[in-house]
Amino acid sequence: RNREWRSKVEGDCRIIGNSVPMKALRQQLGLAAPTNGRVLVFGESGTGKELVAHALHRFSLRRDNPFVEVNCAAIPEELIESELFGHVKGSFTGAVEDKVGKFEQADAGTLFLDEIGDMSLRTQSKVLRVIEQQRFSPLGSKKEMAVDVRVVAATNKNLEEDIQKGNFREDLFFRLNVIPFYVPPLREHAEDIPELLNFFLETFAAYGRRAKHFSERALEVLLQYRWPG
Repeated sequence: RNREWRSKVEGDCRIIGNSVPMKALRQQLGLAAPTNGRVLVFGESGTGKELVAHALHRFSLRRDNPFVEVNCAAIPEELIESELFGHVKGSFTGAVEDKVGKFEQADAGTLFLDEIGDMSLRTQSKVLRVIEQQRFSPLGSKKEMAVDVRVVAATNKNLEEDIQKGNFREDLFFRLNVIPFYVPPLREHAEDIPELLNFFLETFAAYGRRAKHFSERALEVLLQYRWPG
């Protein structure tokens, strides 16, 4: 039942809220989604960058093809190249069978690179080459593969500062930042809190068959909270 509920919620790419920032975000989605332009989504942790990435795919011409997600911060450095590009059996210790990488899985669809700012410089250079050429070789293979992938990346870091510090490649930044999206924190559109509260209560109530109501005191507390992330 929990998997069923998660599938229902994750399949809904609605951007909730009628504040000026949310209206602007939906307008930008409407313009950017049908294109093949690469997108870089900026915003603090918890602001909904992944939701924006899903919406970009869902309303794109690639909607019937795969949406593949990679959390660059969650994969160890020694495994991320295999995760992205795949490998052939025997290419390194532990490679007991061929593996299809995320770029190949996302062929004709969208690849979402979450937390791109946590990717090492070595991996950044390889991702840059694939973005530029739409070609790559799995680890341990001399055969090049061609793919047609739209890349959407997201970060909660200031990548321009990281470029100055030498932690992020400037050329990759400009390749990714074709269409920049800024997702504001909730404190910048607190007027949407009542609508968000109703949406979540209705969603939870429909699944758990519980009463859907909230107290004025609860709303007051949520409106006063500063929503740091």
